[in-house]
Amino acid sequence: MEKSHVRQQILAALKGQDRKEKQVRDLQLLEDLTASKAYQDAKVIATYLAFDFEYDTQLLIRQAEKDGKCILVPKTYPQGRMVFCPYEKESLVQTSFGLWEPLSSDEAVDKSEIDLIHVPGVAFNRAGFRIGYGGGYYDRYLSDYHGQTVSTIYHFQEQDFHEDTYDIAVREVFSR
Repeated sequence: MEKSHVRQQILAALKGQDRKEKQVRDLQLLEDLTASKAYQDAKVIATYLAFDFEYDTQLLIRQAEKDGKCILVPKTYPQGRMVFCPYEKESLVQTSFGLWEPLSSDEAVDKSEIDLIHVPGVAFNRAGFRIGYGGGYYDRYLSDYHGQTVSTIYHFQEQDFHEDTYDIAVREVFSR
């Protein structure tokens, strides 16, 4: 199947899932993630600010803050450029795509200082390769990143597809 077709199918399933079941799975995924060595060893964690149909990253953000970890979130620019900045709830703005991101990138953190990146995605294959939203932001960012990467997904996001040469696999995928 073509990536665009897989993306459409999974996005429809994400948007159509039962909200109560999603909340239960989100809590289970949080437990799986926070029990992992990657999370336990990380001091600086980058995550994304999710759409309401994706894994609820606010759960991760709140837990990581309780655990004394530094939280970073992405800020994007044209031509696929992305940086991670400290998460400050009061200084977020909504993009034209409906995502929330930091107002400014003045405090962008060098990727060498990030211990763990929690990577979003629409679909994942068994090797950890992902189909994102089509912008290529994460594949470009991860191409020279040497820290740990994880993703939290729902079982129906696991799909068979062939990755492209520029795709970057996530090292650990938690699925419920």
